[in-house]
Amino acid sequence: MRRFIDPKPDLDGANILVTGGTGSFGKAFIRHVLEYHSPRRVVVFSRDELKQYEMEQEISAEHRNKVRFFIGDVRDGDRLELAMREVDVVVHAAALKHVPAAEYNPFECVKTNIHGAENVVTAALRSGVRRVLALSTDKAASPINLYGASKLAADKIFVAANNLSGRQDIRFSVVRYGNVLGSRGSVVPFFQRLIRDGATTLPITHPDMTRFWITLNQGVNFVLSSLALMTGGEIFIPKIPSMRVVDVALALAPGLPHDVVGIRPGEKLHELMITLDDARTTLEIEDRYIIEPAFAFWSNEHLVGKGASKVADEFEYASNRNDEWLDEPALMEMMRESELV
Repeated sequence: MRRFIDPKPDLDGANILVTGGTGSFGKAFIRHVLEYHSPRRVVVFSRDELKQYEMEQEISAEHRNKVRFFIGDVRDGDRLELAMREVDVVVHAAALKHVPAAEYNPFECVKTNIHGAENVVTAALRSGVRRVLALSTDKAASPINLYGASKLAADKIFVAANNLSGRQDIRFSVVRYGNVLGSRGSVVPFFQRLIRDGATTLPITHPDMTRFWITLNQGVNFVLSSLALMTGGEIFIPKIPSMRVVDVALALAPGLPHDVVGIRPGEKLHELMITLDDARTTLEIEDRYIIEPAFAFWSNEHLVGKGASKVADEFEYASNRNDEWLDEPALMEMMRESELV
């Protein structure tokens, strides 16, 4: 499995809160932190009491006394502030993520993804939190759908929040990555379900469509390593492989024909994580790109010490122009890691 540098931030004795803690990422992140670190307390902040109950049953007895479940919505700033009391680290994973749902329910998307981001920032500043790392998406770069636009706005909110910290020891940064192979809504489990149900064709939106791919465990590892690297204002982007969606379908069901159904509203043919305009402020190290904040206080000396260099001005990190591509064996390895085979 791909590993990222500095994978172990100092979380021993820390109080950690994860918004959207019952989601695919939140559950994997909390499971990893409990197993490989020694936090004092982990707060699961989410809206769904059933998911919280089910998650509680999955936590081992030795770790259960460290986990607190907090019903709440990121739209509710007062509730967030209560949940963040004595918290040191916040990982913000809560979002309304379904592209068509956001297109048809725009105000709900804005309330959760934009107002929710503002509430997380305000609550963290008022509660004495030390580090806030927000999860973004490849759709936030040059967005064409509301979900991407709302996450771009959220990214800007978290980066700009560093200007509000004053003398507080608090920093805000962002991680941005592509499609998570084993998460809810991923195309791989969708294709697998159709195949199990005896489908005679697999629906393909466009034969040339490409996507970036990362596993849940890789995403967790990348977030942890970014927590170790962050000094405030950075947008961290992992170097991950691309694959055509049609090749995913061919790998899962070689003999099954495809039905081209067309691109959905707000959907891109190819995904983008770094735009041409971002390239001017983007650094590259061995395993990731870092979009630098335009702050007078920010210094990249710690990254230069790790061999960081500027990318070319004409650089663009897009899924169809990637240097790294998944083939069938590599896809199957990622699926095994994600327990999809």
